[in-house]
Amino acid sequence: MDISMKRFIKESDFVTRNIKGETIIVPVKGNVGDLDSIYTLNEVGTLVWELIDRQNSLSQIVKAICNEYDITPEKAEKDVIELVGSLEEAGLIRPSEKNQRKGSW
Repeated sequence: MDISMKRFIKESDFVTRNIKGETIIVPVKGNVGDLDSIYTLNEVGTLVWELIDRQNSLSQIVKAICNEYDITPEKAEKDVIELVGSLEEAGLIRPSEKNQRKGSW
């Protein structure tokens, strides 16, 4: 599968707060916030985070970033893939089941 067609879903073990256009994500482990693993997303990262909803593919997220900001599609794709990889590695998101199914989504 083309990576740009992948979709992701957020895990449920975290708390988020949006402060002045930035998003702060605190993973929760054993019902306690993991303050050693706080993630802060800038305005662009916040938009990516908001668009990770099982429905939007990475290519749709890249298009949204390009529409909102003055950035080339190549740079946006590189940055989105890097951020999504970091979020996945941190256990905050995972691939959506829709990636497994055949057919058009």
